[in-house]
Amino acid sequence: MQIVLLKDVKGLGKKGEIVKSKDGYARNYLIPKGLAKEATKGNVKEVKEKKKAKKLKKKEEVAKAKELASKIEDISVELKSKAGENGKLFGSVTTKDIAKALKKQHNIKVDKRKIVLDNNIKSLGATFVEVKVYPEISAKLKVKVVGK
Repeated sequence: MQIVLLKDVKGLGKKGEIVKSKDGYARNYLIPKGLAKEATKGNVKEVKEKKKAKKLKKKEEVAKAKELASKIEDISVELKSKAGENGKLFGSVTTKDIAKALKKQHNIKVDKRKIVLDNNIKSLGATFVEVKVYPEISAKLKVKVVGK
């Protein structure tokens, strides 16, 4: 019997897949528990439409992420901080500071966890920081630290 899975079933398949199962297993366990429904023409069509919509939504998200990445590549953020004579900062510039400056200066909201910074910035000058916009899509942001 062919069924459409409504939830992930160990050993059978993932949610939204159309799989073959033994009649008794499907009728007595999967369907009554709400884990699956019979693969009628209507149900199969519904699953295919959902997959198509999901693919289209992902495509739109990737396009928006690429647009945001190119926007981030073109801009730079300037942060002011107190520094000593040799250009070493009193304190450091963190991802939180960079995210706040990006929001304030360019109105681009990025989660501080999406900014990759090996070590906090502890000296004056320009540094390139990686911003993860979407899985497998990232951009380099120029961060300038100037003295007060």
